[in-house]
Amino acid sequence: MKFLFLPVCLSLVSLISLRAQPAQGVSKWQTLFNGKNLSGWETYLDKPYAKDNQSDKTPPIGLNNDPNHVFSVVTVDGKPALRISGETFGGINTLADFENYHLKMEFKWGTQKWPPKLDKPRDSGLLYHSVGPHGTPMLWMESFELQVQEGDCGDYWGVMNVLTDISARKTDKGTYMYEPGAAPITFQDKTPVGRSCLKNPDNEKPSGQWNVLELYCFGDTCLHVMNGKVNLVLTHTRHLVNGQVEPLTKGKIQLQSEGAEVFYRNIQIQGINQLPSALLR
Repeated sequence: MKFLFLPVCLSLVSLISLRAQPAQGVSKWQTLFNGKNLSGWETYLDKPYAKDNQSDKTPPIGLNNDPNHVFSVVTVDGKPALRISGETFGGINTLADFENYHLKMEFKWGTQKWPPKLDKPRDSGLLYHSVGPHGTPMLWMESFELQVQEGDCGDYWGVMNVLTDISARKTDKGTYMYEPGAAPITFQDKTPVGRSCLKNPDNEKPSGQWNVLELYCFGDTCLHVMNGKVNLVLTHTRHLVNGQVEPLTKGKIQLQSEGAEVFYRNIQIQGINQLPSALLR
């Protein structure tokens, strides 16, 4: 699946010019999860966790091999949902690539937690513009992450060789937080700045309630939206290819299994030809 791509390079300054433009030309919603099975998706799992096997050469469980049903279709609150148990680290991703889109889904946390994260916040994640192979040194495909973690929903993490610019400020703890209007900072792994930025504001509902997660991607700009509020904006999304920086504006969509039970439902996507002016105010 390939939505219309307009070769426009958007910056925070150029976003201002979009505010006066009315929305137009969006496509119809497409359902990515049919509520019956995992058609249109594939799974990838690492080796099972055990304290005594993390340094050995036990191979990963691999592609489309899920003996413990980490990924399954269940009924929650009377509606079909994708259950990710979290028992084994890995992910489930679309077979199709997407660009210039509005992605929308609901999620809520389950009760189960698994080692090595029994004493950690419940964790998952939405990885987008995913390219390249499974089983990277970070396990997941190269991508940009919209963090789905208790208390941290909307944070940004870079997976593998990706770069992006985010208007941010440095906190007293030495971390970086999204700050609209601040000078853009480039986030990249293995640099002094690093590969993560905190969202602002926190707009997640209490654990056990359904949250609405939205992602807008147009050109090289992406908006993280939690329960109707923008809490992080990426610009100039790109990655390293053979040592050269190239734009990264499309790819597959991954959902992580990372030590906690989580449910996703109503996973939908539609093509867009601009970012929504209402969210850019």
